Amino acid sequence: MSTAARIDHLLRPAATLDPQDWDELRAQGHRMLDDMIDYVAGIRDRPVWQPMSEATRGRFRSELPRAPTDLADVYRDFNEFVVPHATGNVHHGFMGGVHGGGTVVGMLAEMLAAGLNANLGGRDHAPIEIERQVVDWTRQLFGFPPGASGLFVTGTSMANLMAVLVARRAALGAAVRQQGLGEPGRRLRAYTSTAAHGCIAKALDIAGLGSDALGCIRTDAAHRIDISALRTAIAQDRNAGLHPFLVVASAGTVDIGAIDDLAAVAEFCRGEGLWFHVDGAFGALAMLSAELAPKLVGIEQADSIALDFHKWGQVPYDAGFLLVRDGERHRETFASPAAYLRRETRGLAAGAEWPCDLGPDLSRGFRALKTWFTLRTFGGDALGAMIANSCALARELEALVLAESELELLAPVNLNIVCFRYRADDADMINREIVADIHESGIAAPSTTTLDGRLAIRAAIVNHRTQRADIARLVAAVLSFGRQRAAGLTPLLQIESPPLAL
Repeated sequence: MSTAARIDHLLRPAATLDPQDWDELRAQGHRMLDDMIDYVAGIRDRPVWQPMSEATRGRFRSELPRAPTDLADVYRDFNEFVVPHATGNVHHGFMGGVHGGGTVVGMLAEMLAAGLNANLGGRDHAPIEIERQVVDWTRQLFGFPPGASGLFVTGTSMANLMAVLVARRAALGAAVRQQGLGEPGRRLRAYTSTAAHGCIAKALDIAGLGSDALGCIRTDAAHRIDISALRTAIAQDRNAGLHPFLVVASAGTVDIGAIDDLAAVAEFCRGEGLWFHVDGAFGALAMLSAELAPKLVGIEQADSIALDFHKWGQVPYDAGFLLVRDGERHRETFASPAAYLRRETRGLAAGAEWPCDLGPDLSRGFRALKTWFTLRTFGGDALGAMIANSCALARELEALVLAESELELLAPVNLNIVCFRYRADDADMINREIVADIHESGIAAPSTTTLDGRLAIRAAIVNHRTQRADIARLVAAVLSFGRQRAAGLTPLLQIESPPLAL
């Protein structure tokens, strides 16, 4: 083949995955967007959650598709079999976990991010500047110095793990990255309260220290870490030849939303030479509220903070975040120079610090965009007011529980989580059934937890759409199903949820 023929062959258009008919694709895309906006706008007409039939579940058990399927047909399956059976946290009645409700603004931003398809591992492009701006806003929010660093991750579980790794590197020095833990690493000990999230123990495990390296300290009457017990445990471990290096305080515990005395923990850690980390998965963003921020005094002294914008920040999943006071220590923990990641002074490869220097991921999505859109569109004050309102709703739920002789409050209400139950013989079993009944009714979606050996109904009020009427509806449902269950009756549950209109 001649050179001219080869060039002609190379210039012929090859097959791509772009549509043959852009107008048809545009129309389908508009239909999808309109339907999802209608879904959110009409969420009050839907059940919070409903179970899948075996036939529906069977739709997701098939061989890998080899032949193409028309986009409209794929979307029809999504609409018919996925939408009616989502988690439900978009719904105002979802209280089953500390899940944000998301916003349409965030949904649109996610669409834009997918269109750009940017990899935020590094290089010189505007999406990374967006992330850097959100990092700086977060630094300002928590009063951290200009040298602080931050990074978007999947969620607080990952952010807590990364904070453990930064603290481990600070304790053991650079050699740990090449030589492993060695004997000094095997003597490291970390501490948190018995009320802390289980991801802390998992982080110690993944970091190679083992979950036994975590000392779980008792809590006081307010469910906060007991400082005197912490002091005793650390003194005993040091006397035993161990090396305490990290204390993890909670800003909003998973069960009841308790906040450790952060100022006291900060002072203790400073005096003992320990890394002070705050697990602020949802509670840290109370800093946006002038009313609630005083509850977090001391968080500004932390060495690192983990939080989720997808909780109280109402950013669509996922948008976790790690903030580290000493950016250099953060970089020393994760930066790994490589020839294919060489930094240049010009071109796309320009830029001295890339996000991949601050975490384990080189491939990173544009999580920052939906957070940037949310913070800019609504503003910090409106988000702070929404956070304060969810706490006010929790206090109203607390008052309703206290006013009902058939109900029992099981823990103090610190922020936005209310733990209570229906009084009955065999209360654990009855309340477990009540929660399942409420789920299947579609009225609301609380969860359960265990406090002092007693099963509790746990209502976490996080969704910005939740209103006073939803709180009253939950209490009425607990009373109704509780009475039926206590009488030995099985409630009849029947719900209908139409798919999105096509």
